[in-house]
Amino acid sequence: MIHRRSLLASGALASLTTLMPLGSWAQAKKDTVTLALALEPPVLDPTASASSSIAEITQYNIYETLTKINPDGSVSPLLAESWEVSPDLKTYTFRLRKGVRFHNGEVFDALAVKFSFERAGGAKSTNKDKRSFANLQVRVIDPHTVELVTEDIDPDFLFVLGQGTSIIVEPKSAPTNATKPVGTGPYRLGMWQKGASITLVAWPQYRDAAKIRIRRATFRFIPDAAAQVAALLAGDVDAFPRATPRSVPQFEKDGRFQVLVSGSRAKTILAINNGRKPLNDVRVRKAIAAALDRKAIIEGAAEGYGVPIGSHYVPGAFGYVDTTGINPHNLDKAKALLAEAGVKLPLKLNMTLPPVPYARQGGEIIAAQLAKVGIEVKLQNVEWAQWLSGTYGNKQYDLTMISHVEPFDLGNFAKPDYYWAYDSQAFRDLFDKIKHTPKPTDRARLLGEAQRLLANDAVHGFLYQPQWVTIANKHLRGLWKDMPIFVNDLSVMYWSEKS
Repeated sequence: MIHRRSLLASGALASLTTLMPLGSWAQAKKDTVTLALALEPPVLDPTASASSSIAEITQYNIYETLTKINPDGSVSPLLAESWEVSPDLKTYTFRLRKGVRFHNGEVFDALAVKFSFERAGGAKSTNKDKRSFANLQVRVIDPHTVELVTEDIDPDFLFVLGQGTSIIVEPKSAPTNATKPVGTGPYRLGMWQKGASITLVAWPQYRDAAKIRIRRATFRFIPDAAAQVAALLAGDVDAFPRATPRSVPQFEKDGRFQVLVSGSRAKTILAINNGRKPLNDVRVRKAIAAALDRKAIIEGAAEGYGVPIGSHYVPGAFGYVDTTGINPHNLDKAKALLAEAGVKLPLKLNMTLPPVPYARQGGEIIAAQLAKVGIEVKLQNVEWAQWLSGTYGNKQYDLTMISHVEPFDLGNFAKPDYYWAYDSQAFRDLFDKIKHTPKPTDRARLLGEAQRLLANDAVHGFLYQPQWVTIANKHLRGLWKDMPIFVNDLSVMYWSEKS
């Protein structure tokens, strides 16, 4: 493991007074919190876009799911009180929580579950997990019992049902959830100042409203690393989940703050557009992989907070195998592969970089490394909305640096139309076997084969498993220590008595 160290404008204020009387402003610190995030969500419906920034604000706060994923990766009941699983791992019977209502007053029941999942798998769905829901049968047994029948065997199905793509939505509100979200969670949208912040306010009718100690939460959007540090030092924000790790030393020495280093299931990669020439040649992709010095990238982009990976899988995950030796750093080999592929040098490529600090910093390092083997990279800094529409949506890129944070996303390599344009029948056949193999030992073996196949195909420059750093006021409690998924669960946050 490479690890360097152990471990409001006046208008906005006027609007907020409608949510909280000015007379209570002095006591606000005990029941309000301001968090900062690097990326602003494009919409507020996590089933409408692949951006993880949506769930960071809405999941478990505005929307809820049948199951809840905990910081340690375990799964517990949320909208489902309990469940039973058939011996063949294909039928799940959920008993739903009674007395639950949506923010618009409508009742949560089995019909809402059926609507939500059929919507997720429907023809017009934009849910990134659409294919999984399309293969799901939803049977309403009674108002508080629902049966889900899957075509595939997925031991992680209960975990999947706790992710943002599995939120339960109220049918009438679904068309407008992108800007006017309606859920069953403890918070409602208070205000969205585009480009600046989103404020959530506690919902008085929530079933466990008495247990909610944070009454108002504001999420500010600060992509620039220096501005992140300044906002924390000035006390303008109380916590910055996944802040730039470059600032850790000064906060470790400052008694006003706590620094949490979290494990993750994320994969930071140099994504390659496999559909473009000459990147559709495996020799060229292998040359790119061989030119990359993972250790230097981790040090420069993540301040040492990362673990090298050789495929789209991370240490600690079930079935992990170490593939970092398949495409080791070797400049001579990279040059030989480019020559063998008949590439005329210099090879000119473009790399789009989203606004997060690790990508902007890492992109510079990667460009310098590729230049050593005759690959000239033009860096193009883009805003998050541009990355989502151009790079992800329209495949308008050669290379891009990005962290994929979903724990179980190997299935994306079985989608030829995904933004990577990786088209491998061998991988699709192998992944189909994985989905239909119930025995753990056999499944682990097949997962190992899948990792080796992706590494040998050099689908991407697989870089590192990031360790996320959260910097927060030392008196703020309830922050997640580890991050199996990207959420900020406000329902468990509170201020200690000393704050």
